[in-house]
Amino acid sequence: MKRLGMMTAAAMAVCAPACARSDPGTPSFPVTIAIDAGSPGKPVDPVWRFFGADEPNYATMKDGRSTLATLGSLAHDRVYFRTHNLLTSGDGTPAFKWGSTGIYSETPDGRAIYNWSVVDRIFDTYRARGVKPYVELGFMPQALSTKPLPYQHDWRPGSGTLRTGWAYPPRDYGRWEALIHAWVLHCIARYGRQDVASWYFETWNEANLPQYYWGGTREEFFRLHDAAVRGVRRALPEARVGGPDSAGAGDDFLAAFMAHEQAAGMPLDFLSFHAKGQPEVIADANGRHVRMGLNAQLKAADHEFAAIAANPAFRNTPIIIGEADPEGCAACQGPANAYRNGTLYSSYTAAAFPRLLALAGRRGLHLEGILSWAFEFEDQAPFAGFRQLTSNGIDLPIMNLFKMFAKMTGRYLPATSDHQVALDTVLRDGVRDTADVGSVASLDGDAVSVLVWHYHDDDQPGPKAEIHLQLRRLPRAFARGVALTQYRIDADHSNSFATWRAMGSPLAPTNEQRAALLKAAELATMDPDPEQLRVHGGIASLAFALPRQGVSLLVMTPVPRAAAHRSVAVDH
Repeated sequence: MKRLGMMTAAAMAVCAPACARSDPGTPSFPVTIAIDAGSPGKPVDPVWRFFGADEPNYATMKDGRSTLATLGSLAHDRVYFRTHNLLTSGDGTPAFKWGSTGIYSETPDGRAIYNWSVVDRIFDTYRARGVKPYVELGFMPQALSTKPLPYQHDWRPGSGTLRTGWAYPPRDYGRWEALIHAWVLHCIARYGRQDVASWYFETWNEANLPQYYWGGTREEFFRLHDAAVRGVRRALPEARVGGPDSAGAGDDFLAAFMAHEQAAGMPLDFLSFHAKGQPEVIADANGRHVRMGLNAQLKAADHEFAAIAANPAFRNTPIIIGEADPEGCAACQGPANAYRNGTLYSSYTAAAFPRLLALAGRRGLHLEGILSWAFEFEDQAPFAGFRQLTSNGIDLPIMNLFKMFAKMTGRYLPATSDHQVALDTVLRDGVRDTADVGSVASLDGDAVSVLVWHYHDDDQPGPKAEIHLQLRRLPRAFARGVALTQYRIDADHSNSFATWRAMGSPLAPTNEQRAALLKAAELATMDPDPEQLRVHGGIASLAFALPRQGVSLLVMTPVPRAAAHRSVAVDH
């Protein structure tokens, strides 16, 4: 715990100069955003609805259950959760980057013993909360490992060895396949064939990083994957299988995997890879601050997109970025990770997801999911500096961004901002010069939703954006006016971390303080009641200020006939 306290303090020291604030002494700058409500395009893809974590056993613990309940409420039975260690030997006691289910062992004479009890509790917890498994078939049970000792790693933030007996190929691929086959049959019996057919199945994690997750050769991983797929499909021919969930390391692993699967005649339902950013600590005359690496994440993704686009056999295969994050280690702490608790994380994600969709789109690919490798860390200090969605059951600003994403449904609308940094510029340089103030919009029935973000890679104060937003060609249902609700994430809204710091950063909040933190963690609106905008010739306009690292979601619906006389001025 001493190490935890010191690392958290260091991270907060880097964060202290800025941490998601606009600079009131710097003049604001104007931004013009235009939305064409008369040209709905392709359906909104809820790519955000995928999450995951190293530690499977946290799911069944108190804060894990509440976090899953929040995720499931965003899109019931359409949210997916991926976790490592579902097949790892052990008694279910979690640790950093560790977990276990004890699913497989053997009798002294070599007969297989299957124990579904722990993994059933994990999946039962998901399904009871409207979350479905994105099943990672890993890691290797001790009784099957070609290098069974030492088995559990001793990794911890800052020290230890990660790759031990759990990371090695099986001594018997037939027994590996039989385990997978038996498990899928068990899942069908427990959850129903139709439900299990809607899950995702993939094998292992980042097998192209031999220093961490895989102790075998590339060819041994391909054999492992093929045996696992045979086990799944023998039990459930219509199962959704894919992979390889390789790290986006700029290598040829994904291309080689596709070539192997094509030669082996193993059809895949999705392709998956990982893409991470690279934040760093920058020292200048004003001190030290975090600088995000959005361009590094986009480059990693685009390298894999290019490999898929180059293979005609897989160009139309749905893609899931199986881990998509600002950096690579959720359980690590330290100064470069000081972005996690506050609004830098949420504004980064708001700016990143549309760019990942755009990169896939311009190569003619279908990006089906972007999985955030973030969950919660049970019974740690408040806001301890891990990459997570909640802290001690309290939603962080990043969770509120996913609540915003969930409200965007229907079909995309054309949206332009004169301060949205061009895709190729962000891909090459990140957001290092002028701030990125961008938007996406959607139309669902008579509801128009517009997401606006104000992002910069550098965690330093900056001027507010004075936004003038115009909606054109509104549907006729809006003739009586627009009822506007503006949701907001910034230093003063939807921000439990800022509230906690204002309390003096208590290590053990009182009941009253916890109640205040839970209230501050809710997705907040700028005003308690919807405002109303006049519409003239199918056009409505509004003006609002958005601070740096702020994100707004504007939800606009037609004013009911009885309320039309209360419409207010166009700009407010």
